[in-house]
Amino acid sequence: MQDTSEKNMLRILVSDLPTVTYKRAVALRDLGITTVADLIKHLPMRYETHHGNMTIQDANTMLGEKDKMAELVTIEATLVKIKPGWRRGKRSRVEGTAEDETGTIHINWFNQPWIAKSLHPDMKIRLHGSLSRHNETLQMNNPRWEEVEENEQVELVNRDLRPVYPSNDRISSTVIARLIESVLDKAILEIEDHLPESLRQELAMPELAKAYALSHRPKTEEDAKSGKRRISFDELFLLQLGVMVKRHQRRDTMHAPILRWDNEVKSRIAARIPFTLTEAQDRVIEEIACDISTTTPMNRLLQGDVGSGKTVVALHAMLMAVTSNYQAAMMAPTELLAEQHYLTISQLLQDTNVKTALLTSSLNTKERKTLIEQISSGEIDIVVGTHALLTEDVVFSNIALTITDEQHRFGVHQRATLRNKSDDDFAIPHTLVMTATPIPRTLSLTIFGDLDVSTINEMPPGRSPITTKLVQPEDAQKVYAYLQSLVELGQQGYVVVPLVEESASGLKSVTGHANTLREGHLLGSIVEVVHGRMTSAQREETMQGFRDGNIDVLVATTVIEVGVDVPNATMIVIEHADRFGLAQLHQLRGRVGRGSKPGVCALIASPMTEDASQRLAAIVDTTDGFVIAERDLEIRGPGELFGAKQSGIAPFTVARLPRDFKLLRLARSVASDWVQRDPTISESPLLKARLFRAHGQALGLGDVA
Repeated sequence: MQDTSEKNMLRILVSDLPTVTYKRAVALRDLGITTVADLIKHLPMRYETHHGNMTIQDANTMLGEKDKMAELVTIEATLVKIKPGWRRGKRSRVEGTAEDETGTIHINWFNQPWIAKSLHPDMKIRLHGSLSRHNETLQMNNPRWEEVEENEQVELVNRDLRPVYPSNDRISSTVIARLIESVLDKAILEIEDHLPESLRQELAMPELAKAYALSHRPKTEEDAKSGKRRISFDELFLLQLGVMVKRHQRRDTMHAPILRWDNEVKSRIAARIPFTLTEAQDRVIEEIACDISTTTPMNRLLQGDVGSGKTVVALHAMLMAVTSNYQAAMMAPTELLAEQHYLTISQLLQDTNVKTALLTSSLNTKERKTLIEQISSGEIDIVVGTHALLTEDVVFSNIALTITDEQHRFGVHQRATLRNKSDDDFAIPHTLVMTATPIPRTLSLTIFGDLDVSTINEMPPGRSPITTKLVQPEDAQKVYAYLQSLVELGQQGYVVVPLVEESASGLKSVTGHANTLREGHLLGSIVEVVHGRMTSAQREETMQGFRDGNIDVLVATTVIEVGVDVPNATMIVIEHADRFGLAQLHQLRGRVGRGSKPGVCALIASPMTEDASQRLAAIVDTTDGFVIAERDLEIRGPGELFGAKQSGIAPFTVARLPRDFKLLRLARSVASDWVQRDPTISESPLLKARLFRAHGQALGLGDVA
């Protein structure tokens, strides 16, 4: 171990701390902790009021004649017995008995079967939990526990509020607490604040160093709240600042082409649309047109529920570009969705002079080279494609509009990367981002915070209601009998399964399940398959057969999640529905009910987790995508939603949405004021450094002066 006395405390590796063994260093690394700075940022997830270390006899005396008590106690004892208890369905119990020199205590762990493998007789453990009495026996139910290591110098942090830290099975909260306690005093002396004192006073927030001290060593709950509020604000503020810097850079230093929007253009486009638009579509078209008829680059999010008609809105913007003698491009995350968009746009533009093309990775080398030359020369007006559009060899002649569908699957840094073969570094196309996964307000201010938002909150007339049912696997034959009856009436359906190929998981696969249905429940029906491993030509041939009504039932993976529009398909069956996300289930359900006949969605599942049960309950309860988006946020939290991993944006560690929505709005207001005054963050080099470290790469801030 190295001498740490002369080193910058925050930069010291935790592996260099005196009490950190190699095993502990590995356990800490798995928690994202490699330096003392990481250790200080590792905040308690909650606080407990503990009665300090006591014997079993002390605990017995404290409980007295009561059956149970809410206060938490800490007991050290030696396990004398451990065994798995009863198991009923999803519920289980592990039973243990521990003793010290003063008595015996019985321990139950419910629904934690893995604990039986972690504990063994003669192990000395420290138990944290509440006491109760059953049949005159002292017991603890579901206590936290940790092994007391031999010759361990136990110095429990004894104060009114004891911090409980996120931990894992190789390092306990108590050990982490002792480590933090050992470095905290020196470490907080080195924490510099990036906010000026005047702003801190205005916001009624403590200094950053004090905020960490209050979070780790609160005397009261108010101390803990005050410390965490400041740290939460910083997380939200840094993201908002990055978003605002990017927005300012785009709006004030970049320029885009002015696109024409007048009565003549309106009437020419309207003549191409064979149906009447909803009021919501008309409103959103005007919002977009207002943006792209100026030199300020548009950066707008178009959100609308499944089937609300976003593609035709996007087409209006693309035709504005073509009418003004510019090019437009639409990117989709999958080939199937790109193919569907291309098909829809091509059909609407039949018998016109507008030249459209589809660019995906399925093109052979010769086809791709020819198409790229046509794009570069300006011969192609509208290009639809996948991420293949983002490769360096794709250069446009005069692109004015980039549309990205389901953008959260690409990543924030992939927005607006399509550029012209121009020497003007400040010229960029207008950008429109579309999503059929409505975004909760809280998230629209974070990951999509630099976007203006347009919402299509109205469905086209003639759309039919969808009935959603949750069905247990043992009743699946009733579902397929109903699907067969619809097929006999001339209707079509989808069956969605999780896997392409058979595996040992027990989950259904496309090919295997299709064969089972052909030979069983759907005997006599024409059943075909579609999945992501098929070639583009194979997939399109199958999809066209389904659109033409030559295929009764399509067995598919989630490749049909978005973009597939077959009005005669009235039923979708989703096998192992508990394996899919809430937004995904809603998207899949949106494949039916797209015509005049009512839609049916059957979810076949026996959920094994609380999250899965909540997801399925939510999808059965409502067909409103905006309600579902909020429920998804509540169930999963913002970290996983909307491609946080793909976007590269670090998830919040302290801030919680939607809980901290008011704090988010405050952070946005402060960030907006700061950037208006100081767009390059030159006033505070420390703040700028922390901003770039947190979000510079993900938000593409490298070109900000």
